[in-house]
Amino acid sequence: MSPIITNPTWIFLVMLLVLLLAPIIFRRLHVPHIIGLILAGVLLGEHGLHLLARDASFELFGQVGIFYIMFLAGLEMDMGSFRRHGNNGMLFGVLTFIVPFVLGFIVARWALQFSTQTSLLLSCILASHTLVSYPIVGRYGLGKHPSVVYSVIGTAIASFSALLILAIVVQQEQGGGDLWYWGKFCVGIVMYMLAVAYSFPKIGRWFLRRNEDAVTQFVFVLLMLFICSCLADVVGLEGLLGAFLAGLVLNRIIPHGGPLMSRIEFVGNALFVPWFLVGVGMIIDIGILVRDVSTLIFCVVILVVATLGKFLAAWLQQVILKLPVADRTMMFGLTNSHAAGALAIVMIGTRPDIHLMDENVLNATVILILFSCIISSLATGKAAHKLALRTTELERNRGSYHGKCLTAYAYPQSVDALTQLSIMIRNPRIPDSFMGLAISMDDDPDDSVRAQGQRNLEQAREIAAAANVTMSTMSRISSNVASAITHTMKEVDAGEVILGLHETEDGQPAGKLGFVTQSILATTHREVLAVRMQMPPGTLRRIVVAVPPMAEYEVGFYKWLEHLCRIGEQTGQLMRFHTCGDTGHYIKEYLQEHHPSVRMEILLERGFGNLLTRLPSEVNPDHLLVLVTSRSGFISHTPGLNTLPAYIAHHFANTSVILLYPDQYGDPQEHLSVFAPNGQSVTQRQMLFEKWLNKMQ
Repeated sequence: MSPIITNPTWIFLVMLLVLLLAPIIFRRLHVPHIIGLILAGVLLGEHGLHLLARDASFELFGQVGIFYIMFLAGLEMDMGSFRRHGNNGMLFGVLTFIVPFVLGFIVARWALQFSTQTSLLLSCILASHTLVSYPIVGRYGLGKHPSVVYSVIGTAIASFSALLILAIVVQQEQGGGDLWYWGKFCVGIVMYMLAVAYSFPKIGRWFLRRNEDAVTQFVFVLLMLFICSCLADVVGLEGLLGAFLAGLVLNRIIPHGGPLMSRIEFVGNALFVPWFLVGVGMIIDIGILVRDVSTLIFCVVILVVATLGKFLAAWLQQVILKLPVADRTMMFGLTNSHAAGALAIVMIGTRPDIHLMDENVLNATVILILFSCIISSLATGKAAHKLALRTTELERNRGSYHGKCLTAYAYPQSVDALTQLSIMIRNPRIPDSFMGLAISMDDDPDDSVRAQGQRNLEQAREIAAAANVTMSTMSRISSNVASAITHTMKEVDAGEVILGLHETEDGQPAGKLGFVTQSILATTHREVLAVRMQMPPGTLRRIVVAVPPMAEYEVGFYKWLEHLCRIGEQTGQLMRFHTCGDTGHYIKEYLQEHHPSVRMEILLERGFGNLLTRLPSEVNPDHLLVLVTSRSGFISHTPGLNTLPAYIAHHFANTSVILLYPDQYGDPQEHLSVFAPNGQSVTQRQMLFEKWLNKMQ
């Protein structure tokens, strides 16, 4: 029987209707939309209404879809959480593979009377799994939760182990697989992983620094994904493991929440992943459950053993680590779905040259895919809801109110980098927290500066929109740029302002603060970031922060630290703090409590002068240097801080730099007489600070 619809245009129309309506309908029924897409595939396929044929388009988009799921799992992995939970994740990987594998082998070999080779392949089907329900986790923002990290690491280990055993069984069945073959196989895998881990980040940074076009960047990332997957096939691994590895190695050069990441997620979740789920549903024949009692019993046994094995693995992990029930449910939900790995194994097992599996095993595997995906989606959705409620504290979720992040644009070449930096720094819990400002002089003869300012704002708004960030813009005409910025800050209640570091006409650091920056510092007590970005923030390799002594006594200490932590979280790069005195203790305490996933190093220096002497040898051109300073007359200010612009021009002309002036309380001139005396002890200064803080509150 041929399919009813064969015209490509109509096929695409039907698929778009499914992708649109299935999530809407099943969301109204409070059922994960993943189930709706699979059931839609059952209805449309040859075992349902046979409206569509599972042709080459479903094979192509389906393959891309499963690669996309694994790629996003690696890309969204928080590398700080990966290192922190790596050992526990490996433990769960061993459990989620061994428990269902052993249980499946016992049932297949002695209860179902299969041969040893067939039992091994069936056990691999039950032990492997696919992160079909991972998009549910992404919608709840739980990608960094320990139980999710355990599951992702466990997926990599279980899939790799199952596919490795598959390769061994197939080679033995075909009469090959001698010691020389396995030696080459192991060496090929090691060389492949080392080559990808070393070369891909370097190539990615090099390309993304030189190409800012959104489409070009997206195509490049997709190309890297499939190069990694094809190379995995070459060395004998499955392509989906290569996709996961590609996500891991590109993780740090694609900032989470940035425009590029938003495009990658959008295309995958809107097209490739749903297409894959519909394609899975099209191969499912529910009719076999009622046509043959023996097949029904066999399907039930396989489903029960697979579900029980994955549940026992999650339960053992919960008992060993003393986790809450919701964590166990999350681990079980994410690892219970069988799709890509199971299909690959059963298709190979039923090949004529192998023929270790018959039609009953194929049918049972297809039914296992359907019901395991349903169970997985329901369990993951339930656990995600509970974990989201448990990990959200009202006070913390409200966030500290710092007002809008105001970014002043002057030059078109800096718009992209400043916008991406502002997106990272802004407070995501405050609505409309990002504002762009362009200023033109009232004596502009032909309005060319004003027109360029409008183009800068339009470009910034497009970049923000690509990252799903709402950006409001404002264009001002004034006779004084600095006063226009400060008036706008007061008008919109901006908590910080980001502007370009003063440069010479040839684009080099000027060696001094510009008149605009000096005027803003003199007329506002808010945080000011003078920025000079040489490359997009996502392509940086390290963040180096120089902190002056007693910076912890300033009102804005935790505010600027929070801003830097947001950059560190979204880029995944190491943050190295050079501190003096007790400042490092406060930084470490804050990061461990509020941002445990941020990678950090804290180096104690003997003095700020020694610190500045060391930095030129520590900082490379692909690093971001943050120099924390202070306005004159405040606790952490020393005369040496006034020379930082000249220090930047002399030592870091080709490095990305942020000169950061923290929040201070009140008018800077009011406190010159209070904090200027040199004879005060730390205790006296701390008492003054506490009085100051109480007054502010």
